[in-house]
Amino acid sequence: MTLPHPTADQITLSNVLAALGDSTRLAIVGYLARREGRPTMCLNFTDFGSKTNISYHLAKLREAGITRTEVSGTSRLITLRRDDLDIRFPGLLDSIVAAAVDLPMVKKIEDAEEEALAQGEAR
Repeated sequence: MTLPHPTADQITLSNVLAALGDSTRLAIVGYLARREGRPTMCLNFTDFGSKTNISYHLAKLREAGITRTEVSGTSRLITLRRDDLDIRFPGLLDSIVAAAVDLPMVKKIEDAEEEALAQGEAR
């Protein structure tokens, strides 16, 4: 199963900016940017809201051409489409990421991950 994604030429500035106008989607982009190059599973975003809510936000990001979603069994692996966005709108993603990586929602997820790792190492 594959999910539809716009081609690089179909990505429009208005769709990208509209998708990033939501604080949850902006936080998701900030989190993905911190994990650049490492696919992230949907379950990593559950601190941002319910599964249904996260699915909605991830679909909006995918449909705008900001993220790529790869289906792997029952999992969905999410990555930023940095190359496509940098070609279409040079410097835009860097500006957005600079603001998004420090959002409190992003730090909350990172803190939870660090805590989970520490608890796993303590066992």
